[in-house]
Amino acid sequence: MKNKNLTQIALMIALLIVLGAIPGIPIGIIPVPIVLQNFGIILASLLLGGKKGTITIAIFLFLAAIGLPILSGFRGGLAVFLGPTGGYLLAWLLTPSVLAGLTQLTQRILGRPLNWFSTTAVTLVVGIVFIYLIACSWLAVQSHMPFSTALSANLLFIPGDVIKIIIAVTVAKRLRKIIPINN
Repeated sequence: MKNKNLTQIALMIALLIVLGAIPGIPIGIIPVPIVLQNFGIILASLLLGGKKGTITIAIFLFLAAIGLPILSGFRGGLAVFLGPTGGYLLAWLLTPSVLAGLTQLTQRILGRPLNWFSTTAVTLVVGIVFIYLIACSWLAVQSHMPFSTALSANLLFIPGDVIKIIIAVTVAKRLRKIIPINN
C-alpha cells in the first residue's frame, strides 16, 4: 500500500478517535446516545471509497475491540460489540462498501457523476436506512424487544443524522476539489 493511502487511512482513524472523545448525548429511551463518530464514518466512506474506507473502519473497530477506549464515551473492548450499540458498529464496517456500490449503481442509472443533491440522497439511504436496519435489528435481538420498538426508539436520531450526513457530503465534496483522493 502506498504511503499516501496509509496516511489518508491514519488521518481518518485519528479523526474518528477525536470524534469519539466528544461526549455522546444520552436519549434516555434506549441505551444508545447521540454521537459524532457516525459523521466520521460517513465522511470516511465518502472520501476514501469502498476499499480504503472499509480498511479504515476495520482498523478503527479492531483497535476498539482490543480495548482501546476510542469509541464515544471512552468505551472499548469486545463487550461494546455485544451490547446495544453492536449493530451500529457492524453497520459502520459495511457502510463504505455499501455506499460505494450504491453510488456506482446510481451513477450508471443516471449516466453521469453525482451532484451534491444526488450524493446526499444516496448517502441518506445508506446512512439512515441501511445503518438503522442493521442497528435496530441488533438492538431488538440484544435487548429482547420487538423490531418495531427498536425502530421507533431510533427515530429520534434521524434529524441529527440527516444534519450530519448533509455536513459530511458538503465537506467531502469540498475536500475532493482541493485534495486529490484516489479510491
